[in-house]
Amino acid sequence: MRTRLRRAVVAAVALLTATSALPAAAAQGQGRQEHPSHGGLSATIRYTEYGIPHIVGKDYADLGFGTGWAQAADQVCTLADGFVTVRGERSRFFGPDAAPDFSLSSATKNLSSDLYFKGVRESGTVEKLLAEPAPVGPSRQVKDLMRGFAAGYNAWLRQNRITDPACRGAAWVRPVTELDVAARGFAFAVLGGQGRGVDGITAAQPPTTAAAGAPNAQDTARSARELLAADSADMGSNAVAFSGATTANGRGLLLGNPHYPWQGGRRFWQSQQTIPGELNVSGGSLLGSATISIGHNARVAWSHTVATGVPLNLHQLTLDPADPTTYLVDGKPERMTKRTVTVETKDGAPVTRTQWWTRYGPVVTSLGASVPLPWTTTTAYALNDPNAANLRASDTALGFSKARGTADVLKSLRRTQGLPWVNTIAADAAGHSLFTQSQVLPRITDELAQRCSTPLGKVTYPSAGLAVLDGSRGDCGLGDDADAVQPGIFGPAKMPTLTDAPYAENSNDSAWLANAERPLTGYERIFGTIGTQRSMRTRGAIEDVAALAGRGELTVKDLQRQQFANRVPAGDLIAADAAKACAALPGGTATGSDGKAVDVTEACGVLAAWDRTANTDSRGALLFDRLWRRIPAAQLWKVPFSAADPVGTPNTLNTDTTAFTTALADTVTELRTARIPLNSPLGDHQFVVRNGKRIPVPGGTESLGVWNKVEPAWDAAGGGYTEVSTGSSYIQAVGWDGSRCPVARTLLTYSQSSNPNSPHYSDQTRLFSQERWVTSRFCEKDILSSPGLKIVHVRER
Repeated sequence: MRTRLRRAVVAAVALLTATSALPAAAAQGQGRQEHPSHGGLSATIRYTEYGIPHIVGKDYADLGFGTGWAQAADQVCTLADGFVTVRGERSRFFGPDAAPDFSLSSATKNLSSDLYFKGVRESGTVEKLLAEPAPVGPSRQVKDLMRGFAAGYNAWLRQNRITDPACRGAAWVRPVTELDVAARGFAFAVLGGQGRGVDGITAAQPPTTAAAGAPNAQDTARSARELLAADSADMGSNAVAFSGATTANGRGLLLGNPHYPWQGGRRFWQSQQTIPGELNVSGGSLLGSATISIGHNARVAWSHTVATGVPLNLHQLTLDPADPTTYLVDGKPERMTKRTVTVETKDGAPVTRTQWWTRYGPVVTSLGASVPLPWTTTTAYALNDPNAANLRASDTALGFSKARGTADVLKSLRRTQGLPWVNTIAADAAGHSLFTQSQVLPRITDELAQRCSTPLGKVTYPSAGLAVLDGSRGDCGLGDDADAVQPGIFGPAKMPTLTDAPYAENSNDSAWLANAERPLTGYERIFGTIGTQRSMRTRGAIEDVAALAGRGELTVKDLQRQQFANRVPAGDLIAADAAKACAALPGGTATGSDGKAVDVTEACGVLAAWDRTANTDSRGALLFDRLWRRIPAAQLWKVPFSAADPVGTPNTLNTDTTAFTTALADTVTELRTARIPLNSPLGDHQFVVRNGKRIPVPGGTESLGVWNKVEPAWDAAGGGYTEVSTGSSYIQAVGWDGSRCPVARTLLTYSQSSNPNSPHYSDQTRLFSQERWVTSRFCEKDILSSPGLKIVHVRER
């Protein structure tokens, strides 16, 4: 029956293809007189509003082919740039000293990026993972998707003319292989581990003279906390699942609001993937991925948030006094392994460097510029990243895509353990909700950390979750869990998980308060903290979703309202007190940090009148934002944090010190110097520019606690905030009404294409500015009734 259905649908699609117009991107290549190599892969792509492709293939290889083709049509330059990265060729084309876009690693220069990725390529790391049988390695279905993706990307290159000025005519835009596609997946997997230490891995060289001593433990711990916290500022997210107990019809609801960069290789791209009778899923994929990363099918919807689990640890090595490239384990010497890599450079001689590897992983001399780990004649540090053995994320995603409920989502996670650095939040049509922090983490138990931490680790592990273990002791190995897919990681039974709560929410804090009435406890420190102060965004989110769950009778429209409520929780806490304290200042003046008196009378009225939102027309939002950033956190609150009231504390503006009034004076001076009216609408100064036109952007920054998070850059000379760089990305609000078609609204904030010549360069960005949504076309009847329907059959020719 399933085979007959598949044939019937594919035949119907083929018939439609013959009678419909081609999209502009496909039509461009029709006049080219080329004879690409022949092949058997093909797919049908139906484009609906906003350039969203609905891709149909008869099998996984064909589906991958259509996905690779359609991604290339929208994002060929961004994809090509990423493939240059994972091949280790950035220095060859762009010069060794230029900076990558940080989408695939933390490397600060092309040279260090190339040395790392070229080393990965030459060591056969990804090939070895591809050769592993599933579930340790990728399944045949995923390999077929990757193979098809590479073929589809290559076919698009052969059959079309590039119009994007970012790479038009560029020599670095070249055909790719299945290995290139897999290597990009590997880069995503190690972003939080080896990818974070690329500069320190490639710079590590044995000391030739006495080097600096041990790093300061307190400073290192503080820097590690800041480094790990920076991940959620750049790639954060909110997501909430409501169970049927809270909804109008007893079915689940999911709102996903991931926060990712608006430019570069970590953009999402929206599509629907269908193999008739086998697979039907819609959502957002990270560029270069052949599977849906965040999305929904007919029965279940899921989203991800960046987790607090630390996906790496360090081993402190005791070195042989006679040879700093030999380390001791239980008194026995082991030589480090040399990995010598040569990188071609633009207009210069090739550069050769040696990397040093141990049984624990590569020697690393820093984690970012602020966490030094000096290699001395007695000590070195090796980085353990279990995700360097994880090429399973696509199988996890494929399992989600086929799931019929949240139980199947959990089964996919337990079977594949493929997610490196995210939580999963899901809801289904039967009314179930799910939160789980099922990520690949080194198996660092609190007992192991207590027993084996070095003096540095005794500080960094409790405060930042970064374990530094004594690498000279064999009894300090990570050990294995019987239910784990690979050695040295936690098994599924250890993952913090919450099922069927009225709501399950995460905003990048630990699993503890996924539901404030049903807190999760008992997990190891490496997963995150328990009983500690939550971020303002978490506090605001819990207030909002708990109120929604308490009210009940929820629908998808309630999710849409939550996304664009743009409430500023920090404003609700202190704006009234700030306005009152401002109005009480003698003579309406405050003294700035430069000692000068500033008339702040106007600011008092603006703060009092502000509506406590970050809508584009909100007057006072910009003033409050700049003020909030200037008040030192240590002097902000009168009432401190209490674990007994983690959502409500800390609170009450501290006006007993001069910190507030100094910040107020400096803020007023800053805005007036920039010629920005204190009551200026937020959208006049928070925007993006697309094809020369300013598009106002709603939302607010991380520390304000706004659900609809956006992060712009401050440019006083340019008129305030401008060019949002990261924040809300692929948003989806999903529910069910008992029919075969889910009730879904979506929005890709930065639009499908980064090509300024594409009609889909800014169309959804304008929707985002207007707080409007796209109605998902999931079922056949909805796809075929799209007024802008365009269908193309793509194939290797």
